[in-house]
Amino acid sequence: MSRFHVLYNPLANNGVGEAAFKTVKGLLPGGAEAIGHDITKIDDMRAFVASLNGEDELVVCGGDGTLSRFANDMGQEPIGREVYYFAAGTGNDFLRDIGKTAADGIIPVGKYLTGLPRVNVKNISALFINGIGYGIDGYCCEVADELKKKSSKPINYTSIAIKGLLFHFKPVNAKVTVDGKTRTYNKVWLAPTMKGRFFGGGMMPTPAQDRLDSSGKVSVMVYHGIGKLRALMIFPQIFSGGHVKHTSMCDVLTGHEVKVEFDRPTALQIDGETVLAVSEYTVKA
Repeated sequence: MSRFHVLYNPLANNGVGEAAFKTVKGLLPGGAEAIGHDITKIDDMRAFVASLNGEDELVVCGGDGTLSRFANDMGQEPIGREVYYFAAGTGNDFLRDIGKTAADGIIPVGKYLTGLPRVNVKNISALFINGIGYGIDGYCCEVADELKKKSSKPINYTSIAIKGLLFHFKPVNAKVTVDGKTRTYNKVWLAPTMKGRFFGGGMMPTPAQDRLDSSGKVSVMVYHGIGKLRALMIFPQIFSGGHVKHTSMCDVLTGHEVKVEFDRPTALQIDGETVLAVSEYTVKA
């Protein structure tokens, strides 16, 4: 009889991760056994995966953050088996990027978990599956974290972004270095580095980015040089990727080594996890 080891985060999707595990159990082939594991309580993921029998199946159940956590816990070590994924998050940007939806159920994702880029910021060194948000995106995650402490209601990131553009977030000056070439920018609203195309629940800052690119390149999008009203007018186009047509205010740079420096500390997010008061980050693809 098949055994499916399901890694889930009880905190995913505002605390319904365990309920998602029960959903996974209902999707398994008849007679298959489902064994749930709280991913936050596995101290050595590599040892855990190595301990599985050859016939056992491995399913990661949760949001983008849960999948990112699994990738980081494994490091760049070969996994040695297929990894399946059941999306139970709120944004599901990874799923969107590979052309799937939650309705597709349990899907194989092993090929997407190798060759991931690494970000270094403050005292953190981490792999990421979607992207690094810096600027208004990091601000949105900072505000969302505070709202989650006060309420279990779903977070509207678009509403936070619009209010931030209008009232609360102040643009910065930045230096962006890609593969040794440095560019300077004024009034920077966004400067994410992306492995995929999407972040923030459907925003597409880098519509041409290919997470399976054979060279492993990442893309940096710099949204810059404009006041808040113009920034707000163009911002909705980020959901379709249309913002990149405005080349006077939007640069997309690709490469293997990236450094972004802001002239004042700003919040940053790594696959949805917030890091506060960041002045710079580097990425190696």
